[in-house]
Amino acid sequence: MPTRLRKNRRMRGTRTVGYGQIGQHRRRKGGTGKAGRHKFKWSWVTTYDPDYFGVHGFRPPHPNTTRTWISVGDLESLHTKLVEKGATEEEQGIPLLNLTKLGIGKLLGSGSVSTAFNVVVPKFTARAKVKIESVGGKVQEA
Repeated sequence: MPTRLRKNRRMRGTRTVGYGQIGQHRRRKGGTGKAGRHKFKWSWVTTYDPDYFGVHGFRPPHPNTTRTWISVGDLESLHTKLVEKGATEEEQGIPLLNLTKLGIGKLLGSGSVSTAFNVVVPKFTARAKVKIESVGGKVQEA
């Protein structure tokens, strides 16, 4: 089609360019996407997507952050706390630390220990066992 016959050439100078007096070729009158769902598109929401607004389900605000492990270097401070409470046990003159009763699940090997302990724990690392046995203690699996 020749350019001179096209609508945009014919309509030059007219106010509404052929789109009428009222609408005047306005685009996206209701907004794009999900615009207006809490205002003028509310009847659409109630009909087709009634669960669109609001909170659904429950998620705890914080995950469980309790520690279920302890390092070899923390055993002496743990023992002093138990002595203050009067909740210590001894086995053949060596302090017994039952970590299973305290809710600790694993003994890790970082840090150092200078006194001998008999430790009862469900899991332990090889490094932790070597460090405790080098001082004269022993590690038992619960």
